[in-house]
Amino acid sequence: MRRTSNRTELRLLAAFGALLGTLVASGCAAMPDSGGITKVELSQGSADKNLQARVFPVAPGRGAKPSELLTGFLDAVTADEGYETARKYLTERAAETWNPDAGIQVLSTTTPPPAQDVTAADTQVSAVVTGQLIATVDAKHSYQLVAGQNNNVSSDFTFVRENGEWRIDKLPPGVIMNETNFRNSFRQVERFFYTAPDPSAVIAGTAVQEVLVADPIYLRRRIDPLTSAARALVDGPSSWLSPVVRTAFPTGTTVDPVTIDDGRIAHVRLGGTDVGEPMACRRMATQLFYTLADQGKGQVDRLELKGQHGACTASRTDVPITGPGSLAGRAQQYYQRSDNGVLMVVTDEGRTGDAVPGPLGKPQPNGTPPLGTVAVSRDGSRAAAVSGDGHQVYSVPLKDGAAAAMGEPVLSSAKGGDKEDGFGSPSWDGRGNLWVVDRNKQGPRVVMVRGNKSYTVPVEGLTGQTVDSLKIASDGARVALVVKTPGVATSSLMFGLVVHGGTPDAPTAKITGLRRAAPTLTDVASVSWAETDQLLVLGKETDRTQQLHYISTDGSQSSDTQLGIGESMRTVSASESRGDVLTQVPPVLAVADGKVYRLLNSQWREAQFFDKPRSFFYPG
Repeated sequence: MRRTSNRTELRLLAAFGALLGTLVASGCAAMPDSGGITKVELSQGSADKNLQARVFPVAPGRGAKPSELLTGFLDAVTADEGYETARKYLTERAAETWNPDAGIQVLSTTTPPPAQDVTAADTQVSAVVTGQLIATVDAKHSYQLVAGQNNNVSSDFTFVRENGEWRIDKLPPGVIMNETNFRNSFRQVERFFYTAPDPSAVIAGTAVQEVLVADPIYLRRRIDPLTSAARALVDGPSSWLSPVVRTAFPTGTTVDPVTIDDGRIAHVRLGGTDVGEPMACRRMATQLFYTLADQGKGQVDRLELKGQHGACTASRTDVPITGPGSLAGRAQQYYQRSDNGVLMVVTDEGRTGDAVPGPLGKPQPNGTPPLGTVAVSRDGSRAAAVSGDGHQVYSVPLKDGAAAAMGEPVLSSAKGGDKEDGFGSPSWDGRGNLWVVDRNKQGPRVVMVRGNKSYTVPVEGLTGQTVDSLKIASDGARVALVVKTPGVATSSLMFGLVVHGGTPDAPTAKITGLRRAAPTLTDVASVSWAETDQLLVLGKETDRTQQLHYISTDGSQSSDTQLGIGESMRTVSASESRGDVLTQVPPVLAVADGKVYRLLNSQWREAQFFDKPRSFFYPG
């Protein structure tokens, strides 16, 4: 503390870990009210199971010293209410100007210092809260990991006497809390925005189908979560996602408190916008429905929206289908035989599959090496196949009556070099575009194939790195990239945005907005989209064994679901396909030591086949 009276200084490491018993007067289990229409508090995931008690903050006691005020204030901002009690720790001036919604600094755990004395002569005291910055949450509730290991930050607090009591007079905007308190007080939810139009994909004068894209945010767990989510939605998308999405809500739209009735119908009333035009109302209602239904996990079946001059409803059964994952296609399972590379489709999980129609359902001609990686389009109508030497890519129809031969490749590269230098990781978006990585050391690139034409896609923000593999989301707006630095054995995972432009005759695309995901991963073996906002990643951290990880597009890693995995597993596959929120999630697929496994009810079960598969996957 820096004391104005004698100019001495010492540093205070504030304790803002678990809420201390001496500061918490009471806690009680949160019990839902019954009957009629009411505000509801919805739990989500295993992280809530140990959070049955509500914690109420305690106002500063009479004669509290600056160190006690600081600890009490940092605890108060994590309690299960707004910030009314936290403001009682501030001077009148500071209480009026402090903006807790400016953002959050998530720090590592800190250690409390010994209590420090102040004298009657002291008129002003300073304290510095220090810690290692792990992540930030901005004013739009978007979470972002902070890369690196030495991210020490300092936040200054100044205390003065007001009406005979010490109070905080100066403090940083937003709030500061440690990771444990952050996870206990906040949870990740998703709000949804429409994909931005692609001017190059207009068909017969009609724009292609738009779908909703998930935008993950962090909101307070137990403070009117539905209303908070609705208000965060009308505020617009995160800065990161905004280049590839748009919203139906005009600027200035407000949301009254959200209610839900016994019939699982959410009621939302908007202010500041006219909902009299039926299409505009329906578009807003659809965004709201999926945002609230994501939190309810089956407890919201329909949404009724009211506002100026009109009303409308939204549910999953609405047509046209624009819901998240609606371009993912069916969760059909495919595999390649290890002996001849023939592509098989699983028609019954209890027996061997059937060969697909067309040339990929037959062995390659004598003298031709078996095909390399194969990827099936989201609608199941085509498959992309990389040649055995890695230097050609074919796009082949999967239908009866197709030509017996593979036809001409849609991509070719010069012969020579290793197979690892050729084409890799073909991946389909839900609009029929094929994405491929060309790992040619003389000119590595990402390629989009539309029809029979290919287009190089620049990747903005790569510094001394190259793309080794990719997986495109079904919405076509986001892509997961595995990148490597030449001469370095490790790999890292990044997310990027796909921005489309140009015209139907001259389309363009670029990957931009790169952000690091799960920075502790140093070896990424396999990547698959598992949810509209979640990847399933097979990889390992330094000095650890290989594991499966669920990773959100904001870079955060889920710890709620533990998936046992063995070192022998080489590939994993999951599906974004969801018919309904209550539909069973398609099982995770994995290949290990030539055997195929399905993850069902948190248990790995071997899938029995007469022929030995070498890969097992979903469309995409």
